Amino acid sequence: MEKSVLKLDKGTTCTAWNYCGQRLAAGSVDGTLSVFDSPDPASSSFSRSSSVKVREVGISKVVWVPPEYGDAVACIFEDGNFSIWEEVAEDSLSVQWKLCEFFKSSSSKVLDIQFGVSPTSLKMVAGYSDGSLKVFELTNPLELKNWQLQAEFQNVIDSVSTFGKASCLSASISWNPVRGEGQESSFVMGFNSDTPQLNSSKVWEFDEAHQRWLPVAELALTEDRGDRVYSVAWAPNIGRPWELIAVATEKGITIWHLNLSPDADGRLPVERVALHSGQEGEVWQMEWDMSGMTLATTGSDGAVKLWQSNLNGVWQGQATFLPTC
Repeated sequence: MEKSVLKLDKGTTCTAWNYCGQRLAAGSVDGTLSVFDSPDPASSSFSRSSSVKVREVGISKVVWVPPEYGDAVACIFEDGNFSIWEEVAEDSLSVQWKLCEFFKSSSSKVLDIQFGVSPTSLKMVAGYSDGSLKVFELTNPLELKNWQLQAEFQNVIDSVSTFGKASCLSASISWNPVRGEGQESSFVMGFNSDTPQLNSSKVWEFDEAHQRWLPVAELALTEDRGDRVYSVAWAPNIGRPWELIAVATEKGITIWHLNLSPDADGRLPVERVALHSGQEGEVWQMEWDMSGMTLATTGSDGAVKLWQSNLNGVWQGQATFLPTC
């Protein structure tokens, strides 16, 4: 028998679970941010614990800040700006959500933001509608309002590439989940744009010695580099000698091995190990489980699909969940 976990308000446009899956943040078309909690950790039922009007425009995406930095979420708005809100309790007052920082975009809209934890700080990457990326760094770990711009660049391998003004419909960013000492910060980025050079997913790594971000890999075959990218997801690594990254394009879902040993040019070798077109329509989101062995995908067809690799390394669909209404 089916059981309802929670009921979302009419007008809800986006949701996001926190890192342990115990809280759900939801944004709505009227600019309201709602948070749902479970009163009993053993229960699967959630109820609204807070609701706050964060702006007068709709929220298009919500992203949780890593838990080391408190209970906080970033909200991307339909007008292309975004802000960070933190849950705080002052004196005997009830818990409230307060604005930490508002990031105003001038000529382009923010399409996606994601947070990454490095050995020294919290970083945030934002992808914009003009095909640019901005990397921000938190200067004070105790204050989520103290951000500084660390870098700004285009999502291209060849730094001298020339093209007209780009128009991007969406962007997708996924950080390398590894947080160990000596591990350089890295993330994968792809665009859905009218500019082929921007689209293909590139892996960016921070060069500590020269204090700059470098493209170390491109996750696309030569003939596919202009394909529009809908979603990317970097899998947790539980001891593999290579990284595992999923990329969804207009041709399907691809799984890539990223070698950890750079070649003579300083690039990380890549190998496409799977291509599946099992998701009907556009893929909206992909998520790995905590072991990095099962990939969940969902898209415009309304279905949720699970993918796993067998003992021979062949990726196959394991389950499909269809909407009931």
